[in-house]
Amino acid sequence: MKKVAVQNGLGIISDYLCKEGYTVKEFDNRKKNAGNFLNKYDAIVVTGENQNIMGIEDTISSTPIIDATGMTAKEVMQRIEAK
Repeated sequence: MKKVAVQNGLGIISDYLCKEGYTVKEFDNRKKNAGNFLNKYDAIVVTGENQNIMGIEDTISSTPIIDATGMTAKEVMQRIEAK
């Protein structure tokens, strides 16, 4: 079972992934320590707005970061599966 971190505000994607059997944890990118726990996940889904505001891409180089902008929940899941 894949563990996915999903940025707050993407509830539709979170709900869909949960229904598909993923373990989902929502996170708030405005909190300073948000990047610390993200390396425990198989993928990180973000809104794309200020995507690297807390340096996620620099901090977690091995965890795929998926920009969900313009994507359906199913498309996000397909992108996770492709990683």
